[in-house]
Amino acid sequence: MLSKLNPAQREAITYLDGPLLVLAGAGSGKTRVIVHKLAYLVEQCGYSARNLAAITFTNKAANEMRERVGKLLPGGNAKGMTISTFHALGMTILREEAGLIGYKKQFSIMDSADTGKIISELLGSPDKQDIRLAQSMMSNWKANFVSPEHAQSLVDSEAEQRIALLYSRYQETLRAYQAVDFDDLIRLPVDLFQGHPEALLRWQQRLRYLLVDEYQDTNDCQYQMMRLLAGSRAALTAVGDDDQAIYSWRGASTANLQNLQRDYTNLRVIKLEQNYRSSQRILQSANHVIKNNTKLFEKKLWSDHGLGDQVRIFAAKDDDNEAESVVLRLMAHKFEHKTRFADYAILYRSNHLSRVFEEHLRVQNIPYTVSGGTPFFDRPEIKDLVAYLRLIANPDDDPAFIRAVTTPKRGIGNSTLEKLASYAGTREISLFEAAFESPMEDQLPARQHEELITFCNFINRMEARAAKEACAPVLTDLMSAIDYEAWLFDSHEPRQAETKWKNVSDFVGWLNRKSEADGKTLLEMTQTIALMNLLESREEEVDAVSLSTLHAAKGLEFGHVYLVGVEEGVLPHERSEAPEQIEEERRLMYVGITRAQRSLHISYCIKRKRGKEWATCEASRFIKELPEGDVIFAGAVAAGNAPEVSKEEGKAKLARLKAMLGNA
Repeated sequence: MLSKLNPAQREAITYLDGPLLVLAGAGSGKTRVIVHKLAYLVEQCGYSARNLAAITFTNKAANEMRERVGKLLPGGNAKGMTISTFHALGMTILREEAGLIGYKKQFSIMDSADTGKIISELLGSPDKQDIRLAQSMMSNWKANFVSPEHAQSLVDSEAEQRIALLYSRYQETLRAYQAVDFDDLIRLPVDLFQGHPEALLRWQQRLRYLLVDEYQDTNDCQYQMMRLLAGSRAALTAVGDDDQAIYSWRGASTANLQNLQRDYTNLRVIKLEQNYRSSQRILQSANHVIKNNTKLFEKKLWSDHGLGDQVRIFAAKDDDNEAESVVLRLMAHKFEHKTRFADYAILYRSNHLSRVFEEHLRVQNIPYTVSGGTPFFDRPEIKDLVAYLRLIANPDDDPAFIRAVTTPKRGIGNSTLEKLASYAGTREISLFEAAFESPMEDQLPARQHEELITFCNFINRMEARAAKEACAPVLTDLMSAIDYEAWLFDSHEPRQAETKWKNVSDFVGWLNRKSEADGKTLLEMTQTIALMNLLESREEEVDAVSLSTLHAAKGLEFGHVYLVGVEEGVLPHERSEAPEQIEEERRLMYVGITRAQRSLHISYCIKRKRGKEWATCEASRFIKELPEGDVIFAGAVAAGNAPEVSKEEGKAKLARLKAMLGNA
């Protein structure tokens, strides 16, 4: 099992004499180490699969690990192993121990849209920027164990003071709804373990060895959760790369690498420096840039893929010239090397930079995908409709109940829901079931109670029909009864409302066609939607150029990378001034460079339009940090570099390549 691994990888897998930190450079096979260590623990060390946990950050990474472990441990030997995100593990712990912290087992989990609604009502403002700021500040407070009371002593400005006061009311509302948000899924297990040693012991005995992936992305809360679970036994392997720590804005803390050394004096550190992805020139460029950061651990990537092409740096006249040049050079490269579109990626610091590249790709009929767009099922209007379908399929689905009963608004506000949630919590029943119990009639004003019962009776009627009737008439009556179209146009600008209504109409049309083709009722279709929602994140493999932010590209690799907009004020970002912010921007540059396998093209603009004005741009300081012998300059650059290739020459070259291809 270990014969195909390099010595450092083998050592990381077989080391079990204490806590271990595996510093895994980009492309060094860290996932391979994690899955092989899980298999090694079962096959060679006598661990039961159900006593092992591998914790990562995304469902995609967890799914990939699960698949790979399944291949290494056939015949059900991996059954019961915990391979999940931090949040999924937190949810499992809370579901099992809910009673100890005053929650019912079927507590609701609020996503950012759900919490945004609560915050909007508490703020008395629909302003999206205000809502996002409040969400971000409260999320960071929770990650750092700052209580609502403590938060009020930490803020300076009036706006922050308002959010600190809101934090307390927000937590009360969640508790009243028997609901938690994403940050609570980590914070509450830590509170639970600290307050209930018997629960902690139960979980320490269940999870006897921990492997933590992407360790550099952990926040303080996640670190505490990991440390408590590992306990005094410290049977722990953390795998990460300090050079790829790019999520401080999300609360991640590189200090956790120092915390490991502080809390585990016998910590072993093993470095994975052999890269299996890139040519040596690309790696030399990455090493040269990142060595300018202060380091806790020194490491240097190397590869036996050969020297490879020089890194090409192109100075464009402006952003339109940059996009046109990148697209023409990409097409020429594809024709010349007979590659696929999927072998290419255009990477940038900020989402707004993609627009001009999209325009030029469309002009040339080049297929492309853009990461970071909103998945269809995450659109608020689709989630609104799906909430009704979820509730019809399962009236005990509290988040679906809250969303459906308040969208469109029908005279049932926060105070009604808080009373309902409080009563449901004491009875340990769902909000839907609580609505029908007689004490609720005394607790609510007559009009609100009547609205509530009318809504619940409507859901019951729909449930009875959805189980046996064809999908189309039930959906038609549902849409008509809730009058969603009118509500959209009352609540949004006309153009936005039209787009949203078109999405809803497309969704309803698809549901009707699919149910008819498959002979399924609306109830059966609801299960299909839930499954599709889960599967949607499993991106289909399409032959298309990838457009992506550097943050979203982490963990991916491409044959040929175009790193664009590499200018002062863009990368590094204009709001990055402090030394630690510049270091994080440099790590972003490093992540961009190390996505490339065979060729790397870096470009920047001499001038760029900001609003209606032209602004002069300066090449990023990170370009100056690249090794001179490994780069080649082209474009509208100052004297001393290669002459500029004109647009006409570029087009002529492309025409010749197309002609050659046509004659081939």
